Amino acid sequence: MPRLLRLILPIFATLITAGALAATTGSPAYAATLSTVGSFGSNPGNLTMYSYRPDGLPSGAPLVVAMHGCTQNATDYFTNSGWRKYADLWKFALVLPEQKSANNSTSCFNWFETGDTARGSGEPLSIKQMVDYAVANYGTNSSRVYVTGLSAGGAMTAVMLATYPDVFAGGAIMSGLPYRCATSMTAAYSCMNPGVDKTPAAWGDLVRSAYSGYSGARPRVAVWHGTADTTVAPANATELRDQWTNVLGVSQTPTSTAALPGGASLSNYGDKVKVYLISGMTHATPVDPGSATEQCGTAGTYYKDTICSSYYQALDWQLGTPGPTTGPTTPSSSPSTNPTLGPCTRASNYAHVVAGRAHQSGGYTYANGSNQNMGLYNVFTTHGLRQTGTNSYVIDDTAC
Repeated sequence: MPRLLRLILPIFATLITAGALAATTGSPAYAATLSTVGSFGSNPGNLTMYSYRPDGLPSGAPLVVAMHGCTQNATDYFTNSGWRKYADLWKFALVLPEQKSANNSTSCFNWFETGDTARGSGEPLSIKQMVDYAVANYGTNSSRVYVTGLSAGGAMTAVMLATYPDVFAGGAIMSGLPYRCATSMTAAYSCMNPGVDKTPAAWGDLVRSAYSGYSGARPRVAVWHGTADTTVAPANATELRDQWTNVLGVSQTPTSTAALPGGASLSNYGDKVKVYLISGMTHATPVDPGSATEQCGTAGTYYKDTICSSYYQALDWQLGTPGPTTGPTTPSSSPSTNPTLGPCTRASNYAHVVAGRAHQSGGYTYANGSNQNMGLYNVFTTHGLRQTGTNSYVIDDTAC
């Protein structure tokens, strides 16, 4: 494959400023540190593995794989994206793959190289080996592994969901691109902007061919994109929606919508695909600096102060809820309830407050006990709440 693309890709060319590396506002003092893992497998993609295990990490904890964008590195994304805050708060482990400049001069994951988008080879296999290492050595739960990333890391997130559906329970693609949208230099430019239009079936076939013959469960998918992104055009969010709703067997028409803080909107597609659009946001991971539970991250070049995407993903993946939890889903299956928790009720935020399962403050709704942010206090936004104790509830939108 041509290597010139790695040298001239304008998509991710601006360097992250030193000011963007400041610590997350309001986070507690930490004893655990981000560590390099020297050997984790054959590593055919020649990547570096970083991991973070918060103090008091229990056995069977979830694992989140978080991938940086071009010109970034693992430490940058760990420091600024907000994931560290919730790993400490809700006790799950992090793995942060890092690209080497020897592989890509702007430190992009090679989402456009055919050898790095196939199961059992290149960068996908290296990342899968990192997951295997974490499960074996950190005691994390192999059925509660999730993946996310920004830009090139978002495109590689789509690669991992397509090539290893048996490994991941869910994924969140930040300002990314559909799987196998690009396999050449010319295709990469067109894919990034203005975007490539395919039918949902054509997109879905690309994913299904990534693991030919696979008929097992597939991960749930979230797509995050700014409406003012000129690097990776917002049309890619639509194409990602088409790809993954087709793969997961749900309609391209949303089953529900909601308004969220920071100019964000959410469209749900059968609780298997979620699309978050952030009004006016450019090419970035959405963050919301501050000390409140629902706030995270540091604003910077590729981190825009809008909404804490890491918080909403942690909630959606139920990372603060004891396992077992709902993992990947098959296109025709209905999620099962969590037998370790209490009754589950789906209702509007207004109805939850009236029934005493939640409370409202400043126009937003919070689950009693867990204090999880449920979004705006109105009759339109709906959530499932599962009881975990006396006057204590957690969001469980998958099973309720």
